[in-house]
Amino acid sequence: MGSRNNVRTFGSGESAILFAHGYGCDQTMWRHVAPAFEHAHRVILFDHVGAGGSDLAAWNPAKYQSLHGYAEDVVEIGSSLGLRDAIFVGHSVSAMIGILAAKMAPGMFTKLVLVGPSPRYINDGEYFGGFEATEIDRLMALSEEDFRDWSIQVASLAIGNPERSELVEELVASFCRADPAIARHFAHVTFSSDNRRDLEAVPAKVLILQCSNDAIAPEVVGRYVQARITGSDFVRLRATGHCPNLSAPEETIRAICAWLDSQLAVDT
Repeated sequence: MGSRNNVRTFGSGESAILFAHGYGCDQTMWRHVAPAFEHAHRVILFDHVGAGGSDLAAWNPAKYQSLHGYAEDVVEIGSSLGLRDAIFVGHSVSAMIGILAAKMAPGMFTKLVLVGPSPRYINDGEYFGGFEATEIDRLMALSEEDFRDWSIQVASLAIGNPERSELVEELVASFCRADPAIARHFAHVTFSSDNRRDLEAVPAKVLILQCSNDAIAPEVVGRYVQARITGSDFVRLRATGHCPNLSAPEETIRAICAWLDSQLAVDT
């Protein structure tokens, strides 16, 4: 799975911290954040199958028809590296993938940092996810008609900082480097997923990092996640948009470090 998921490790320390990227991205999206942890942790980066430098031949639509397939990969990576009591930092859809992985392999990841999590993007009765089903249908139809235009719309929505055009361009470029068929499949899996029940009995300590004015995962969604994960902590960042690892890495680093220090104090 090292070559399958383009796994890279660096840093030192007894504690391991694994960073998982969001939809349409790859491990380079953590380049401003991950190095801050290498002096005290064993840092692990990887690409989900279909992204970055992963092995595209390993992609199988049957396996990856739900987020469980991606979570299985995370557990295999953790097993191959002998991870125990590790820290998982998951951005966007990888937040739910991290929860699934923690449940699949109790004890492997005992601290989860969920950056912009959403258990369901589509509104459902009294539940507000941020999107109507018809909006998602239109987005998916656009991805079939004009993948680049779709990428621009989604990237602009995710970055949420109109003045940071360079970040939108970077995200669009990342989307467009992916195989369009795989990217569309992952988009469908991501936006149609419903992991609300998976928020029960999470076997780890959890931090939710919520951006301000996040159009992909609004604050009400982050608060929903907090309310359903017993004992979880919630930090509202000043950063706007959905990608603080790109738009506000320093604030993201400070929030994660402060929480990890607080957990260390409790543990000792």
